[in-house]
Order: sequence, then C-alpha cells, then structure tokens
Amino acid sequence: MTKEDIKVLIIGSGPAGYTAAIYAARAGLKPVLYTGGQPGGQLTTTNDVENYPGYPKGINGPQMMVDFQQQAERFGTDLRYGLATKVDFSGYPLKVWVDDNHEINAESVIISTGASAKYLGLPSEETFANKGVSACAVCDGFFYKGQDVAVVGAGDTAAEEATYLANLCPKVYMIVRRDEMRASKIMQQRVLNTPNIEVIWDTETEEILGDDSGVTGARLVNNKTGEKREIDVKGFFVAIGHKPNTDIFNGWLDMDETGYLEVKPGTSHTNVEGVFATGDAADRVYRQAVTAAGTGCMGALDAERFLAAKEMEVVAE
Repeated sequence: MTKEDIKVLIIGSGPAGYTAAIYAARAGLKPVLYTGGQPGGQLTTTNDVENYPGYPKGINGPQMMVDFQQQAERFGTDLRYGLATKVDFSGYPLKVWVDDNHEINAESVIISTGASAKYLGLPSEETFANKGVSACAVCDGFFYKGQDVAVVGAGDTAAEEATYLANLCPKVYMIVRRDEMRASKIMQQRVLNTPNIEVIWDTETEEILGDDSGVTGARLVNNKTGEKREIDVKGFFVAIGHKPNTDIFNGWLDMDETGYLEVKPGTSHTNVEGVFATGDAADRVYRQAVTAAGTGCMGALDAERFLAAKEMEVVAE
C-alpha cells in the first residue's frame, strides 16, 4: 500500500473532469486526475459531436476528449489511469483509495465520475452502437432528420426524447413495456397529442435489426399476446434512464434516490467540506457535454476558494 498527499484530486475524466483540471492547473493547484474506468467518459462512445460550441464542423467524440486531455496536461495536470475504489470522508484530509492499493490524502476532491446510460441488454445494441443505437436524442437526433425512428421507455425522459425527435422525423415509434406510461401527465399529453408519434403499448424489443449500413428496424413482441411485428427505423433510441457512477460515495455524500449527488444550489459543494460534485454524477436533467464542462469549471473555482479560505485559517491561527 502506497500513500500520497495531494492538494486537488479529480476523480473521473470527460468534459467535467478535464475542465476542472484545466482551471485548477491554471490556478497553480497542481491537480491530479484519475481517469476512471472509461477515460474520456461517455463521449468516447460518440462518433460525431455537433452541438459543442467551438467546433463549427463538428468533431469525433474520442478526438474531442483527446483535445480536452491535452489542454489539461498542457497546464500541468498530472493525469493518471486508475479507478477510485474507496473513500473515507470522515475526517480531514479526505481519504481516497485508487485501485485498492494507493491511499491518497487530499485537501480537496472534485468528483467527475459521470453516469452510464441503461440499456436493454440485447447483443444487437452493442452491434449497432453508434450505428443507429443511441441513448441521447438531443445528441444524435439530428443525424436521423427525415427518417423514421423508435424510442424505448415510458418515463419523462422517453417522452421528451420522442417529442424532440417528432420535430425532426416523419415517424416516431414509442415502445412502452406496459399499458401505461410513468411519465408526468403533461408529458403524456404531449406525446399523445403529437400526430407523428405512435405509441406501441405492452411491447418489448426482441431484437434490433440492421446490416453493414447500421440499424434498419426492430423486432417487437407483445407482452400479452406474444404477437411479433417488425418496424422499419433507422434510429433506435434507448431512454430507460441513467445510473450515476457514485456507488463508492454511498454513506458519505448526500444523493437522491437514484444516486445522483446533491449539491448546494448554484454551486458544486456537497454536504462534505472540501468535496465538490460536477458533471453527470450530479446532473439528472441536462446531461450534456457543455453543461458538464460548465460544472467542471465551477468545481475547480469552488475548490480554489475553499483551499484559499483554509490557508487563511492557518495564517490566522
């Protein structure tokens, strides 16, 4: 077991983590960033990013994260590959273990562990990932403009994705597992009042169909009758929720019922002094690269002010 003292520890990469690193490094805080299990975060699984400011022609997701990483390293971020596996926030400094064998005593911790989209678990989802299968209509819907698509889910997110896509696509199939939606009444009304959305009730997806060009359709099965049908679609959007990657903070940090970290409104402050939450780990609403980057900036600035106040306390003593 090795030990190390660090001023600013950033857990996780992606837009939030790298932005926090850029700001913290430029402030002379010598941040150490551990990339986590998926270096670069969810954007590394996205082919084309067209809605991030500053890239007028769009950019490949993995390349965008390389750009973020290089910018963070340019200012002196100590970037390391590793996974935070345990924390102890009962005292100060804050304790974090990486890969179970490296103990870090950190003066401040910025959490940027993100969230992972939930999928149906079909092998064909992996086969057609980024070839028609997506978990974000706002991110990828534009690529299916003028084409028929399907959305799986019954909550507010699925309803929002379906209505968003209905503005771009001639036909949107909304596949609902039961005979009712979980979405709020107002969102249900929006779906049902949108003429080009067809809700398919009591139905699950048996298989996503496609070829070398990508998704071409889906085979559905009715839960009550067992009847099967195929729909022709070019895009298949899974909207059954996200799981924030926050399990190791359970019992230490306040979080909602689904695991999203709670912060003081307008800040990145958690309930533990010196611990700041950024990006999708604390954002159940927007989940966009640009909003994640914004909160990454907030996390670094909040950490900088926290550390400055700590130093003033020491001087005063």
